[in-house]
Amino acid sequence: MILSKEEFHSKRREEILRELIYLYAESIKMLAYTYVKNWSAAEDITQDVFIKCYEKMEGFRGDSTYKTWLYKITRNKCKDYLKSRWYRSFIPTDFMKEKIETTEELSTEDQVINKFDDLELSQKVLTLPTKYREIIILFYYEELKIKEIQTLTNLNADTIKTRLRRGKQMLQKNVERG
Repeated sequence: MILSKEEFHSKRREEILRELIYLYAESIKMLAYTYVKNWSAAEDITQDVFIKCYEKMEGFRGDSTYKTWLYKITRNKCKDYLKSRWYRSFIPTDFMKEKIETTEELSTEDQVINKFDDLELSQKVLTLPTKYREIIILFYYEELKIKEIQTLTNLNADTIKTRLRRGKQMLQKNVERG
C-alpha cells in the first residue's frame, strides 16, 4: 500500500501524538489540576491540549522539548479556562492521588501515613499564591529544570529561583502552623 504525502504526514503525526499522550497525559492533567483545582476540568483541558498539539504539530520548531511545549499549551489553556465565565472554584481534595506510589517494602500503616503526608503537603502547595504554586509544581512535581521553566513561563531565571525560595518559605510556615 502506497501512502500519499498527506497520508504519510497524518500517520506520522498520529504516531507522535500517541507517544506524547502516553508520555505526558498524566503530567499534563496534574498540571492542569494545579491551576483549575477540578479534575473534570483538568481532564477536559488535557484533551484540548492534545487536540491543539495535533493541529499545531507541523509548526513545532523544536526550540524547546515537546514536554515544555505541551506544558506551555496547558498553561495557556488553564489561564483561558480561569478567565472564562464558566469557571468556578472547587476545594481540592484529591490532588496528586495518582502520583502517590506505594511500595511492598512499607507496612500498610507506613503506606497510609506516607499517603496522608503527601496529600497534606500537596494541599498546602495548592494554597500558595499562583505565582509561587506554579513554580513549585513545575520544579518539584514535574521535575523541570530552571531553564525549562524559564522557557515555559518567560520569566527570568533569578525570578524563578526567588519564587522557589519564597514558595518553600511559605510552605514551611504552613507546615509548621498545621
